[in-house]
Amino acid sequence: MASEKLFGIHASALQLRSQRMMMLASNIANAATPNYKARDLDFSKALDLAQQGGSMEGAVRYRVPVQASLDGNTVEMATEQTAFAENALAYRSSLSFLSGRVNTLTRALKGE
Repeated sequence: MASEKLFGIHASALQLRSQRMMMLASNIANAATPNYKARDLDFSKALDLAQQGGSMEGAVRYRVPVQASLDGNTVEMATEQTAFAENALAYRSSLSFLSGRVNTLTRALKGE
């Protein structure tokens, strides 16, 4: 695929990071929902699956809480917020790489 030659794995990584961010945000939003089971994405496995043309569903994992909640909810806010911040930083890094690559290609096409 042409985009893979131009952008490497960063295009797939950006999409997966976006999906992981939505998953983590859902966990945070449901922190007070009884019996809600926090989910996360095994990013390395999801990226491998994406490169093979597979679905990320095989990389989704339920989070095991450090301390169980009485209402069955497995969301731990500190864990979710840390994962969200880490994922946001990685998302911005991939976005910066892609932006730089597009700018380089644009300059090359203009002959600069």
